[in-house]
This record gives sequence, C-alpha cells and structure tokens, in this order.
Amino acid sequence: MPLSTAEIETYHRDGLVIPSAYRVPPATLERINALYQQLLQKNTDNPEFSADFILGPHLDANGTYGIKGDPEWLEFARIPEILDMVEQLIGPDLILWGVTIFGKPAHNGKATPWHQDGDYYPIEPLETLTVWISLDGSTPAQGCMKYIPGSHREHRIFSHHFDHRDDYTLAQVIDDGQVDLDRARDIVLEAGQISLHDVYLVHGSEANHSNHRRMGLVLRIMPATSFYNHNSGKIKEAAGSPHGYSQRALFLLRGADRTGRNNFTLGHV
Repeated sequence: MPLSTAEIETYHRDGLVIPSAYRVPPATLERINALYQQLLQKNTDNPEFSADFILGPHLDANGTYGIKGDPEWLEFARIPEILDMVEQLIGPDLILWGVTIFGKPAHNGKATPWHQDGDYYPIEPLETLTVWISLDGSTPAQGCMKYIPGSHREHRIFSHHFDHRDDYTLAQVIDDGQVDLDRARDIVLEAGQISLHDVYLVHGSEANHSNHRRMGLVLRIMPATSFYNHNSGKIKEAAGSPHGYSQRALFLLRGADRTGRNNFTLGHV
C-alpha cells in the first residue's frame, strides 16, 4: 500500500507522515512483542540496560550498552510494504544503520526532550529517515511523540546542548528560542500504525504516567547515496554521545551502495 501523492506532499511539507492505509499485521506485532519480552529476560543482568531505550536489538554481539540482541529483529526492517513507502520518499537504494526500541513502560516511561536526530548522526550528506512502528497505540496520555511541522525545511541542525537526566531517554536537547514549540502537534497512532519522519525534524515526547505501555520500534534508514562515516562517529562519541556510532553495523536493504564507501563489515559478527 504505497503512499498517496498527498501523503508524499505532507512528508515534504511537514517533515512527517502517517500512512493512512497501512497497518503492520497483528501477527507481526505479536512476534515483535514476544521478542521484546525475550530481550528483557536476556538482559536482566546488564546494569546498563533500560527497557525505555534499547539500541541495537538486532545485533547478537557488539551491541551498544552490552545489549544481547537477536538477528530476527532485522526481519521487521525488511517488511516490503514499509520499504516501498520509504523508497517513495528517499529513493530506491536503502541502508539500515540503526534499530531502536522506545519501550516507554506504564507509570514511569521516560520523556524524550526536544531535539533533532541529525544533531549526532555521522552521515554525509545528512539524509536519513526514521520509521516509527507503534506496538501499543500512542496517545498524549502515554507520552506520544510530538513534532514541530516544517522544522525540517531549512535542512539545518539547530544548536543543542547535553542534559544528562535520569528521566530522559536522550541527553541532546535543542537550545531555547530556535523554533516555536507552541506549534507542536501530537502524533496519535493506533497499534500497528507507523509514522515516517525526516532527520531534520524537531520532535520529542512527554513521560508516560498512564496505565498503558507505549512501545515503539524505530528503524533508521538512509539513502545509499549517503556515506555513514564511522570515523566521524568516534568524534561524536568523544564529544559525549554514548550511542556507539563508530561501530554501527550497516545492512543493505535494497539497491546498491551508490557511494562505494559504506562499510558493511564493521560491527558484524
């Protein structure tokens, strides 16, 4: 079920689109949830593990924060209907460079401060898209994602600062006064719905104080006309980013590496 012309226009105008006709099948959602429960059990002895924010669940070794993952998570990045929509927005040559779970448990799920993803991505030129798959549905009461429509249009990264707080999933926070936060929109999703957003989009979310989990599976996909610079990832880590960008494993999902420079062996077992 590809995106309509109007939905493609919405993505380019607002920086985010929620495909109206597509739902991840219930059986797939059930499998994702089962793998998530296995992930929680496998990592109970890891003091750095957090159910709120899990990097690299698709990696069975070399995971950030020592996470013990499972390659089966890769199958959710290969769902043809989702890749068809991604292809409509960023082209036919697609590289997966990251998978993240935002578990956001009931009652105490952490907030994500206002930020732009691209503030800390070592991608040249900086072009990438995020697929956000809702497992439980996502409402304001659960701390759904919010975004500032059109904040991506200048294709520039606003200034950010680090704010290391225990109640935040991320430490990078956009500096005050650069965007009008009063224009924020909620991203309300049903279970199985997805959203797709641009790397320059300003977004964040409140904490989850509701009685219901708000889990999202996030896929980071870049066009293979861009270069993932692992060496730049080392510099970002030295500057305070703890997300293991210098060792990220890349996976070619469709097409070919048009740069001829992307490293598809680093970070793999």
